[in-house]
Amino acid sequence: MSIARVTEISSTSPNGFDDAIRQGIARAAQTLRGITSAWVKDQNVMIDDGNIAEFRVSLLVTFVLEE
Repeated sequence: MSIARVTEISSTSPNGFDDAIRQGIARAAQTLRGITSAWVKDQNVMIDDGNIAEFRVSLLVTFVLEE
């Protein structure tokens, strides 16, 4: 039997949602072992002077707990 845990993280990128997701997962993988999936809970953009300055994602990252 395996037991998983879900943790929520947020990540930003000036280059797009895809890059924000990739950076968030890469950073989570430095700390969390056994990551099995991630769900994009929310996406939004930060606006500066009428232009998109930053893409932000909220991720729910699932990882299996070690025995």
